[in-house]
Amino acid sequence: MNTQPVAGDLMQVARGQDERRSALSRFLRDRRVPLTAVASILTGFLLWELVARFIVRDKLFLVAPSAIAVRFGQLWATGDLQTHIIASGYEFFLGMGIAAIVGIAAGLILATNAPLRAAFTPWVTAIYSTPTVALAPLLILWFGLGLVSHTIVVFLVAVFPVLVNTQTGIENADEHLTETARAFGASRQQIFTKILLPGAVPYIIAGLRLGIGRAVVGVVVAELFGAKAGLGFLITVSSQTFDMGGLFVAVLILAAAGVFSAEGIKLLERRIAPWRWA
Repeated sequence: MNTQPVAGDLMQVARGQDERRSALSRFLRDRRVPLTAVASILTGFLLWELVARFIVRDKLFLVAPSAIAVRFGQLWATGDLQTHIIASGYEFFLGMGIAAIVGIAAGLILATNAPLRAAFTPWVTAIYSTPTVALAPLLILWFGLGLVSHTIVVFLVAVFPVLVNTQTGIENADEHLTETARAFGASRQQIFTKILLPGAVPYIIAGLRLGIGRAVVGVVVAELFGAKAGLGFLITVSSQTFDMGGLFVAVLILAAAGVFSAEGIKLLERRIAPWRWA
């Protein structure tokens, strides 16, 4: 009796079972993190509600999430909240988008060009260390009140984490891989596109995530000085009128924008660097 076909069939069945188990494992692993995050957020809001209702009962110190939700509905019904969200959204996406493009491009150039790196690194360090809060009034004086000055503030706050992380990622490339590529006659362009740039992707993603957090802060900083609309403006007005519900509405919207933007960056990383999630 010929047992080879039977053995081959058994091996195929076993291989199929292993693939299904592996796919199921990946599915559960991919779903576990979002479910854990949602459970953590819900638990945090539940504790917040209990503390605000039964421990800290003064609404000037702590507002319950249920009261914040009511205030959210009131601001939404009047249309004021949509105006503030749109104004801050323009500033955030424009400033962060320009910061991402300029930061990645400048980081790549400085990492691969020693003379430019030596010339511009002191400037990058100096401007990065300068508090943007001190520059915001000057920028508004130069560019006026409105979208342009606010976008520049967001850009200045967000660009340097992207630039520094991109430059670090290129400079920390595996030397053994680059030397092996040179030994096999790879050109500089091939080394850059096949080794340096893919190796820098985790650093670039980290820089973008840091930049997003700073861009959210930049929106608030920009709108503290002479803004007519925006979530930062809503925070200022709410604090001056002791409207803690409105203040927390703006803060939570900004926090949610940061979280969803960071998750969007993760999805982008899955597309451009799928090997890191295999």
